[in-house]
This record gives sequence, C-alpha cells and structure tokens, in this order.
Amino acid sequence: MKIIAFYLPQFHRIDVNDKNWGEGFTEWENVKSAKSLCKKHIQPRIPYNNNYYDLESTDVLKWQCKLANQYGIYGFCFYHYWFSGKPLMETPIKNLLNNADIKIRYCLSWANESWYKKTGFQKELILKQEYGDKNEWQKHCQFLLPYFMDKRYIKIDGKPVFIIYRPELIERLEDMITYMNQFMCEHGAGEICFIYQYIHYNHKKDKGGRLFSYGIEYQPVYAKYAQMRTPAMLFRKMMNIFFTKSVRNRNRLSLLTLNYDRTWKRILKHKPIDEKIFPGAFVNWDNTPRYGARGSFYGNYSVEKFEKYLEMQIIHSRRIYKKEMLFLFAWNEWGEGGYLEPDIQENYARLKAVKKALASTGE
Repeated sequence: MKIIAFYLPQFHRIDVNDKNWGEGFTEWENVKSAKSLCKKHIQPRIPYNNNYYDLESTDVLKWQCKLANQYGIYGFCFYHYWFSGKPLMETPIKNLLNNADIKIRYCLSWANESWYKKTGFQKELILKQEYGDKNEWQKHCQFLLPYFMDKRYIKIDGKPVFIIYRPELIERLEDMITYMNQFMCEHGAGEICFIYQYIHYNHKKDKGGRLFSYGIEYQPVYAKYAQMRTPAMLFRKMMNIFFTKSVRNRNRLSLLTLNYDRTWKRILKHKPIDEKIFPGAFVNWDNTPRYGARGSFYGNYSVEKFEKYLEMQIIHSRRIYKKEMLFLFAWNEWGEGGYLEPDIQENYARLKAVKKALASTGE
C-alpha cells in the first residue's frame, strides 16, 4: 500500500504572517500556546527533543524524508499555495526540487481558498484567491512544470498528480484544466492526473467533474461530516440556539469531544461512489490549538487504536476500493492533531504504528 501523508508547509516565516499575526509567526505559535481544556484533553503537544523546526532549513526536510522512508511512508502531498501569480510558503518544495539527493516521492495539493484573519467571531480578508485568465494560468503552469518533470514526482499512469482542494470555487474550471493539460503536453510533462479533495465536490454531478481522474475521501473530514449530522449533534445545535445568550455565538458548538472508534467505524463501513475514489485515513484530530474551546478533539484516541484501524483500512482499501494508494492525515498537522512526527508524549509510536500496520498486511 502506498501511504501518502499530507504535509503542511506553514513552519517557516513569510511576510504575510509577519504582517497579520506578528513577527516570526508560524504554526508553532498555535501549538505552543495550546491548553488542556478538559480531563482527557492532552495539550500542549510537544515535539520530541523540543524540535520546533524551521522549514527554511534543508536539513529539516532531509530528516523528515529519511524518517518517512524508514517507517514506510510512500510519499508526501505538500499543500501548495498560489495567489496573484505567485507561490506562497513554497520554501519546502523548492528546497526539495533543488536537492535531488533527497529521496522522497511527492505531489502537490493546491489549497485554493482565500485567507482570513479570525479574531473572536470576526474575520478579515488577508488574501483573496482569484483564478484569472490564461495569463494567470500560464504563470501557474510555469511554476508547476519543473515539479511535474521531477523524477520523484508521483504519477499515475504516467501522469503527474495535481490535487485541487476545492474545484467548485474556480469559475472557469473546465477552461483552466484544459489549458493546463495543453501547456504541460506542449512542454514535455504530459497530461495531468487531476484529483479533487473537498467533501462537497462530486465528479459525477458538479462542473468539470469529467476532467478529474480521481477524488480523495479526505479523512476524518468525510466521516466527521456525517457524524455531525447525527440526531445527537443536531440536538446539541438546537440547544445552542435556545440557551446561547449571544446571537453571534448561536450555531457555534462549544468544545466537542468526539469518539475515535465511531469515526473509524464509519470510515471502515463506507463504500466509494465509484471506482474513481481514493480512500483516506487519519492519525488523530485536535484543532483546539487553532480554535481553543470552539474546537474539537477525540477523547478516546490511542496509538494502539490508530495502528489497528490503519491495518483494517489498508485491507478495506484493497477489497472495496480496489486501490493501492491511501491518503493519510497527516505528516505534520500539529495544529490539528494529525501528525506522525515524534513527540514527547508518544515518542516514535505513531510512526511505528504505520510500519507495523503495513507489515501485518503483507507490505
């Protein structure tokens, strides 16, 4: 099974974050300031040896890739950001491209959403995601081309994989995809394998769906979406409406303690809508470092459960999805609890769990 772990590049300084969040801000600031909010809530999560790394460093990337290879991770899916004809937070992938000796397979997922600064219940637009016309698409293609041509870049049927997180936001989606395919063919990279990621996009009925080769069931988002619509959660929302004094707070749930087993059981029972869907998996989830008491976490998570469920999902992926590729949340989503990197609480246990799950399923 080829396990591809999502990779967050927001662990190095960029001007936009300096300007809006303070000098030197990275995702580590949220991670360090997290607090335990109830009995079973373990925060802050602290990297092993206090390794609050800086992704400006190529040595950090080398360490991550060596670790991934050692424990059976097939490759990374780097989140890719593109605004107004320019990349953002591209340092890790640029360092990877410029260092051919780093052994890792990788692909890109375009996180094509606008950026907002949220303060309390207010939000201010920081960067607007606009898609432009052929001039904009050409610049984007010129940036992507050397990555697609890299021998380490993940391909399916010889086509470089390019994931679009939210296709439904792109006004001229079909025109843009057609142009990108034409550009890449003319410049030697060949046709692109387009894949979508967002839960509310469906290739069978939404615009441009026929141009996507695959979709990803991004977990635990898919399973949580269904879980949040159970009678118990709907009842809780109704209670918020009746008992929340502030109108602005209504429909906003307070801290949610979710059930790890129930979410995983939903994942393992699920069947894809057709043969175009890749299965997903997740390590853990806890977004309170970002959202505080308005966040959610799994109160009954354990690394032993993660290993067991990952093993089951590998088998499920083969039998039901007929796939040998599994997208995992995540390599380093420290601000949302989804990381494989070692920490002081579990040391290397999460990575070992991946290796054991692969070994027990014949890998």
